[in-house]
Amino acid sequence: MKKLLLELLQKYFIIISENWKTKINLLVSGKLTELQINDFVKQSLETIIVIIKKGDYKVADQYLIDTYKLFSKINLNLLEVSQIYGQARFSLLNSIGNDASNETDPVIILGFFDEIIEQIYARYGMLHQEIKMKELELDRDRLASKLEFDRQYLQNILHSTDQAIMIVDKDEKFIAWNKGAEKIFGYSEKEMIGRPSNYLFPPGEFYEKELQKIIEDSKNIGHATIVETQRKKKNGELITVRLSVSKLPTQNGEYGGRLIIIKDFTEYKKLQAQIDQSEKLAVIGQLAAGVAHEIGNPLTSISSLVQILQRRSKDEFISEQLINIKENIDRISRIVRELVDFSRPPSYETSIQDITDIIKTALGIVKYDKRVRNVKFETELKEPLPNVQVAADQLLQVFVNILINALDAIDGNGTITVSSYFDFNKVYVEISDDGCGMDEETLNKIFDPFFTTKEVGKGTGLGLSVSYGIINRFGGEIKVKSKLNEGSKFIISLPIAYN
Repeated sequence: MKKLLLELLQKYFIIISENWKTKINLLVSGKLTELQINDFVKQSLETIIVIIKKGDYKVADQYLIDTYKLFSKINLNLLEVSQIYGQARFSLLNSIGNDASNETDPVIILGFFDEIIEQIYARYGMLHQEIKMKELELDRDRLASKLEFDRQYLQNILHSTDQAIMIVDKDEKFIAWNKGAEKIFGYSEKEMIGRPSNYLFPPGEFYEKELQKIIEDSKNIGHATIVETQRKKKNGELITVRLSVSKLPTQNGEYGGRLIIIKDFTEYKKLQAQIDQSEKLAVIGQLAAGVAHEIGNPLTSISSLVQILQRRSKDEFISEQLINIKENIDRISRIVRELVDFSRPPSYETSIQDITDIIKTALGIVKYDKRVRNVKFETELKEPLPNVQVAADQLLQVFVNILINALDAIDGNGTITVSSYFDFNKVYVEISDDGCGMDEETLNKIFDPFFTTKEVGKGTGLGLSVSYGIINRFGGEIKVKSKLNEGSKFIISLPIAYN
């Protein structure tokens, strides 16, 4: 039977090849080139002939390796490979059926041929599985290496960053605590693991509500960010911090806890307070000459009145002059009191304020400047205005800074207009002048720290940058409109505080 099959394969080699190639081409749908199919069919039939002659399937090893490389390039699975080899049987069957001289039962010949094909396919399958196992092992080792690298990388981040990174589980207990957290708060990891999540919170209803909001936001929207709040250190000191919170989901997507990242803002706040105070001193320095002038006039008036009282003795006249004296003394006291209040370090405690009162106080302070003699102040203040949540002394500083800039812009001659109004969400204050204005380049830089158009020694370049930061902290905006030689307008907006 082997001899007969060998004769048939050799006799019908070309016909079998052509039939098999046609069927393979239909199966792979253009995935292999014509040359690749030709080489595969030729090598396959030649290998089968060698196996029949030698009776040893080991001669097919190199053929199977070459075949696997070919089929793996186009991602053929074992079922598709089985179909390709199966078509060899039908190609042989057609050839036998057309051979009139063949008296042997085709079923017997095909049975023997099928055995050879099945053995070749079985060896191909074993090679396929062996290579896949090696690939899986390599992938496993590669994945394990990557996971170890990622673990070390994340561990280095956790332990080297200055930010506090901690994890709270769904039961509101700390389960992770990094070196940054130890540095900021003073507690070791051993001290904090298992502690409740509110352990770092200062006492009070405000912080209880803050924690509740963090939990709700983490569960509902997956994250929470608090720009500025306070937390308590191990020694009891309260520090200003900024925190970001992210939800840690379970495998089914439910809330399993949260990741918390905290940055210490204490030093930043100290530096910010120093800049604010430095700018206040610069503003007061500009007002010093005006203050001296205003104090000098009342004192001169008082001196003159005293001389008059010495020369006259009618009681009615003395009474009238005493009234004048009292008014001037009150004026001096008011000037000194307002300037003293203005020079105090700023408070970062906000409260509900009537913005109109702050505007009027700022105008009162600026009017003490000696340059205002030829300046016309126009006010269009909408009353009553909705209240805003601000620190009054900081907002006062903003208004004074902008008014002083307006005085510089008009150089003591012109009009400064202050108006206020509101809509459904915000209160607006507009401060405009008809002075020198600004070009586009200057307009783009006015809020940059240390940028100034004033002469050396007459400005720090911090006034507007500090003002910009203050308004931002209150959730508001400062916008500027200006044209060269046509004046400038500063528009300040602040959110309405709804009780």
